[in-house]
Formats: sequence, structure tokens, C-alpha cells
Amino acid sequence: MQLSLELVGKTVGPSVHLHPQSLTLVPGCVTVLLGATQAGKTSLMRIMAGLDVPTTGRVLADGVDVTRVAVRQRNVAMVYQQFVNYPSMTVAQNIASPMKLRGERDIDHKVQDLAARLHIEVFLDRLPSELSGGQQQRVALARALAKGAPLMLLDEPLVNLDYKLREELREELTLLFSSGESTVVYATTEPGEALLLGGYTAVMDAGELLQYGPTAELFHAPQSIRVARAFSDPPMNLVPAEAVNGGARVGGGAVWPLALPANAPGQLVLGVRAGGLRDQARPFDVTLTGRVELAEIAGSDTFVHVHTAVGNLVAQLPGVHDCPLGAPITLYLNPESLFVFDAAGPLVRAPARPGKVA
Repeated sequence: MQLSLELVGKTVGPSVHLHPQSLTLVPGCVTVLLGATQAGKTSLMRIMAGLDVPTTGRVLADGVDVTRVAVRQRNVAMVYQQFVNYPSMTVAQNIASPMKLRGERDIDHKVQDLAARLHIEVFLDRLPSELSGGQQQRVALARALAKGAPLMLLDEPLVNLDYKLREELREELTLLFSSGESTVVYATTEPGEALLLGGYTAVMDAGELLQYGPTAELFHAPQSIRVARAFSDPPMNLVPAEAVNGGARVGGGAVWPLALPANAPGQLVLGVRAGGLRDQARPFDVTLTGRVELAEIAGSDTFVHVHTAVGNLVAQLPGVHDCPLGAPITLYLNPESLFVFDAAGPLVRAPARPGKVA
């Protein structure tokens, strides 16, 4: 299915849930709605599904206006954070229900296959009430996949699962979605999840659609500061700067050597992701000295919050590091890895992508 939104907006009383926005999904691909809580992702998905009617604009499915067509009259599958299962049916019956409605054959085999992919095969004879919240969420997801709808809407479907299982199911879902049988819309707050799923990403913030395109393109060339912060976890470090001959002058008066376009504005904001800051120097690096304000160990990385002359920065250092609070620390970065934004927001220059010809 090709789904198109034309200047779709949503207001409830004086509150604006969605600013007017247009979006055409690529058929048979995954589109990730990426944004923080209350960015408008669920509001947009409810309009896509037909659960809500937009205040302005219209929704087209394969060129047909379905703006006021109820969800029951659309062939759509949707999974919410708040899972819904048939309480009187077993797990196997829940998964099989949409296939029985279509009169499919070999249903038992398909149920077993979906259950195995979502790691719930041992629960097939149980009722939903006998399962944990995470297990029930996987049953709801399996039933949605079993429906085989041309449009599948998944609103943070893995949010109730533990970290290890989320990682496993993300990979499994990526394989399931790659068949191209459905147009998939997947909402998440996590940039890493968007990168793993690939496809296309729509970055949202405060009810606005900020940028839409191939996921890798958005990650490597965010068109504004707002997109850059939304597509970085932790949010991208931002450093105010001034364009000068030979580079950009940052706090403390240091000039970082940087090739700027001829039309670069005078007032800039330099962006560097946490992974772009290192504790070991490399050729052409600039040096940043500061003091540790906080150190967080997350898995195999240490996130170090550092107060420097150019502002407070977060560095993502591989491995487990002992960084006492208040201790001096020296960080390094290559100026060529910096994103350069106009102080008003738009992107001026993105770092060159490894292996990509300009």
C-alpha cells in the first residue's frame, strides 16, 4: 500500500497535537517515526489507521481518499504499547484468528513459525492472563503479523520487553519486514532502533514533521539542529562558535581549523556526537580539557559528562573507565567530524561520510 498524508493536522480544543504535515510512505518499506515522548507519533499513527480523523488535510491509500473511512473498513494491522489480546483464546488461537478469517490453509504451521520467531512457542496453549506483560505484547505482535495487512502500524511494540529480548526481536523483525509484503510504520524514541531497522525515517518533534528520507541519509546529514539532537543518543553535543578566517572560534578563544563554505553565516553552532569525542589523540585532533561531572557505565561503554571551556559535553568512551567526579580529563576530536549549523538552526555542513564520494 502507498499511504500519503496531505497537510494532515490535528487539534483538540486549543491544543495542537499535529501541525499540518505532508508525508508519502514508500510502499513495501519500513518507515520509522522517531521522536521523544509526545512528539506526535501516536497521534499520526491513529490518523493513518483511521482511529482518528484529522482536523485538516486528508489521507490517501493507493490514491483513494480514506480520510473518513473507519478503521474497521480498512485493511490495517496495529500494535500499541498497551497490548490487546482476546482473553478467552489461547495464544495459538489469538495468532491464528486473522488467518482463519481469511480462510488460509496450513494455519498451524504458520502459527508455529511466527511463535518461534517471537520466542513464544512454549506458550501456545496458555491464555493471555497466564503470561507476563512482555509475553502478551509478543502475542499481539504475532497476531498483527499474521494478519498480513498491506499497512502495519507498530507503536513502540518492544517497549515492554527486557533489553536482551528487544535486541533479538529487532533483528527478527528486520528480517520479517524485509519481505516487502507490507508497508510498515514503526514508532520509537530510540535512534539506535531506527538505524537497525533501516528503511526510511521521519523525525518528529512537538507535533512537527522535521525531516523524512532514507534513515542513513538523515543520520549523516540532519537538516537542522532539532533533527540532529533527536537522531543522537545521548543528544548531540552543541558548541556555539563564530566563523573566522581558517575555521571557527569557540569558547575560550580557540580556533578550530575547519573548511567552511563561502556562504557560511557568521554565527554558528558546531555539533559532535558523543562517540566523536575520544580520550586518545589522533593526528589533526583538537584538544579539550575539563573536569568530570558524571560518569555512567552502560554495557560496554562509559558515558562521561565533562565541563569544558566550550560548554558541558558528553563523551561516549568504549570500555569501562574509572572517572572520579571532579577529576581532570582531556578529550580529543577531529574538526572534520563536526556538523556545522547556522545558529538559527539549518545545516551548513555535514562531515564527509567514509567511503562516500562527494
